[in-house]
Amino acid sequence: MDTQSKVGYGAYLAVSETDVSLSELKQRVKIKRFEQTSSTRLELQTLLWALGDISLLNHHITIYTDSQNIIGLPARRHRLEQNKYHSSQGKLLKNYLLYQQFYQWTDQFDCQLIKVTGHQPTTQKETLDQFFSLVDKASRKALREDLRHREDG
Repeated sequence: MDTQSKVGYGAYLAVSETDVSLSELKQRVKIKRFEQTSSTRLELQTLLWALGDISLLNHHITIYTDSQNIIGLPARRHRLEQNKYHSSQGKLLKNYLLYQQFYQWTDQFDCQLIKVTGHQPTTQKETLDQFFSLVDKASRKALREDLRHREDG
Protein backbone atom coordinates (compact mmCIF):
# COMPACT_ATOMS: atom_id res chain seq x y z
CA MET A 1 0.00 0.00 0.00
CA ASP A 2 1.42 3.34 -1.04
CA THR A 3 -0.10 5.97 1.25
CA GLN A 4 0.87 8.90 -0.99
CA SER A 5 -0.85 7.66 -4.14
CA LYS A 6 -3.47 5.64 -2.21
CA VAL A 7 -2.75 2.70 -4.50
CA GLY A 8 -2.42 -0.82 -3.19
CA TYR A 9 -2.22 -4.33 -4.51
CA GLY A 10 -4.21 -7.16 -3.06
CA ALA A 11 -3.37 -10.79 -3.65
CA TYR A 12 -4.87 -14.13 -2.78
CA LEU A 13 -4.19 -17.80 -3.29
CA ALA A 14 -6.99 -20.36 -3.41
CA VAL A 15 -5.73 -23.79 -2.41
CA SER A 16 -7.93 -26.87 -2.33
CA GLU A 17 -5.12 -29.42 -2.20
CA THR A 18 -1.90 -29.13 -0.22
CA ASP A 19 0.28 -31.53 -2.19
CA VAL A 20 1.11 -28.94 -4.86
CA SER A 21 4.62 -27.53 -5.18
CA LEU A 22 5.36 -23.99 -4.07
CA SER A 23 6.49 -23.07 -7.58
CA GLU A 24 3.14 -24.22 -8.99
CA LEU A 25 1.25 -22.35 -6.26
CA LYS A 26 3.27 -19.22 -7.02
CA GLN A 27 1.76 -19.27 -10.52
CA ARG A 28 -1.76 -19.43 -9.03
CA VAL A 29 -1.50 -16.24 -6.94
CA LYS A 30 -4.02 -13.67 -8.18
CA ILE A 31 -3.14 -9.97 -7.92
CA LYS A 32 -5.35 -6.91 -8.30
CA ARG A 33 -4.66 -3.17 -8.17
CA PHE A 34 -6.90 -1.00 -6.00
CA GLU A 35 -7.00 2.81 -6.12
CA GLN A 36 -8.18 5.40 -3.60
CA THR A 37 -7.70 2.90 -0.80
CA SER A 38 -6.14 2.59 2.64
CA SER A 39 -4.48 -0.39 4.30
CA THR A 40 -7.68 -1.35 6.16
CA ARG A 41 -9.82 -0.84 3.08
CA LEU A 42 -7.36 -2.78 0.91
CA GLU A 43 -7.56 -5.82 3.20
CA LEU A 44 -11.35 -5.85 2.93
CA GLN A 45 -11.39 -5.14 -0.81
CA THR A 46 -8.97 -7.99 -1.40
CA LEU A 47 -10.95 -10.48 0.66
CA LEU A 48 -14.23 -9.54 -1.01
CA TRP A 49 -12.65 -9.72 -4.46
CA ALA A 50 -11.27 -13.18 -3.64
CA LEU A 51 -14.63 -14.42 -2.33
CA GLY A 52 -16.37 -13.04 -5.43
CA ASP A 53 -13.78 -14.69 -7.66
CA ILE A 54 -14.06 -18.05 -5.93
CA SER A 55 -17.83 -17.99 -5.31
CA LEU A 56 -18.23 -21.46 -3.87
CA LEU A 57 -21.68 -21.27 -2.37
CA ASN A 58 -22.43 -24.05 0.09
CA HIS A 59 -18.74 -24.91 0.39
CA HIS A 60 -16.56 -24.47 3.42
CA ILE A 61 -13.92 -21.79 2.95
CA THR A 62 -11.08 -21.29 5.39
CA ILE A 63 -9.67 -17.78 5.18
CA TYR A 64 -6.16 -17.24 6.48
CA THR A 65 -5.29 -13.61 7.08
CA ASP A 66 -2.89 -11.47 9.07
CA SER A 67 -5.51 -8.70 9.18
CA GLN A 68 -6.67 -8.04 12.72
CA ASN A 69 -9.46 -5.90 11.24
CA ILE A 70 -10.90 -8.85 9.29
CA ILE A 71 -10.45 -11.27 12.18
CA GLY A 72 -12.34 -8.86 14.46
CA LEU A 73 -15.29 -8.19 12.14
CA PRO A 74 -17.48 -11.11 13.28
CA ALA A 75 -17.22 -9.93 16.91
CA ARG A 76 -18.04 -6.35 15.85
CA ARG A 77 -21.06 -7.30 13.73
CA HIS A 78 -23.82 -6.87 16.32
CA ARG A 79 -22.60 -3.45 17.41
CA LEU A 80 -22.03 -2.24 13.83
CA GLU A 81 -25.48 -3.35 12.71
CA GLN A 82 -27.12 -2.01 15.87
CA ASN A 83 -25.51 1.41 15.26
CA LYS A 84 -26.36 1.23 11.53
CA TYR A 85 -22.65 1.45 10.72
CA HIS A 86 -22.22 4.81 12.43
CA SER A 87 -19.40 5.74 14.80
CA SER A 88 -20.01 6.81 18.39
CA GLN A 89 -19.85 10.39 17.05
CA GLY A 90 -22.74 9.63 14.70
CA LYS A 91 -20.65 9.59 11.49
CA LEU A 92 -21.21 6.89 8.91
CA LEU A 93 -18.14 4.61 8.82
CA LYS A 94 -15.96 4.99 5.71
CA ASN A 95 -15.94 1.27 4.98
CA TYR A 96 -19.54 0.52 5.89
CA LEU A 97 -20.41 -0.83 2.42
CA LEU A 98 -17.46 -3.21 2.59
CA TYR A 99 -18.48 -4.33 6.08
CA GLN A 100 -22.03 -4.99 4.87
CA GLN A 101 -20.76 -6.99 1.91
CA PHE A 102 -18.39 -8.92 4.19
CA TYR A 103 -21.27 -9.96 6.46
CA GLN A 104 -23.51 -10.80 3.52
CA TRP A 105 -20.90 -12.99 1.90
CA THR A 106 -19.68 -14.69 5.05
CA ASP A 107 -23.35 -15.55 5.72
CA GLN A 108 -23.66 -17.07 2.23
CA PHE A 109 -20.37 -18.93 2.37
CA ASP A 110 -19.42 -21.27 5.17
CA CYS A 111 -16.38 -19.21 6.19
CA GLN A 112 -13.88 -19.79 8.94
CA LEU A 113 -11.37 -17.01 9.68
CA ILE A 114 -7.93 -17.95 10.97
CA LYS A 115 -5.33 -15.41 12.09
CA VAL A 116 -1.81 -16.03 10.84
CA THR A 117 1.37 -14.27 11.82
CA GLY A 118 2.67 -12.32 8.86
CA HIS A 119 6.27 -11.55 7.98
CA GLN A 120 7.97 -14.41 9.85
CA PRO A 121 11.60 -15.39 9.22
CA THR A 122 11.88 -18.17 6.63
CA THR A 123 13.36 -20.59 9.16
CA GLN A 124 10.15 -20.45 11.23
CA LYS A 125 7.75 -20.92 8.35
CA GLU A 126 5.50 -23.94 8.12
CA THR A 127 3.58 -24.88 4.97
CA LEU A 128 0.73 -22.49 5.70
CA ASP A 129 3.17 -19.66 6.35
CA GLN A 130 4.89 -20.42 3.05
CA PHE A 131 1.53 -20.11 1.24
CA PHE A 132 0.92 -16.81 3.00
CA SER A 133 4.41 -15.61 2.10
CA LEU A 134 3.78 -16.27 -1.62
CA VAL A 135 0.74 -13.99 -1.51
CA ASP A 136 2.46 -11.31 0.55
CA LYS A 137 5.51 -11.22 -1.72
CA ALA A 138 3.37 -11.08 -4.87
CA SER A 139 1.41 -8.03 -3.68
CA ARG A 140 4.53 -6.21 -2.49
CA LYS A 141 6.34 -6.97 -5.76
CA ALA A 142 3.39 -5.66 -7.80
CA LEU A 143 3.36 -2.43 -5.79
CA ARG A 144 7.14 -1.95 -6.20
CA GLU A 145 6.85 -2.46 -9.96
CA ASP A 146 3.91 -0.04 -10.12
CA LEU A 147 5.85 2.63 -8.22
CA ARG A 148 8.95 2.10 -10.37
CA HIS A 149 6.85 2.33 -13.54
CA ARG A 150 5.30 5.63 -12.39
CA GLU A 151 8.74 7.05 -11.56
CA ASP A 152 10.07 6.07 -14.99
CA GLY A 153 6.95 7.21 -16.86
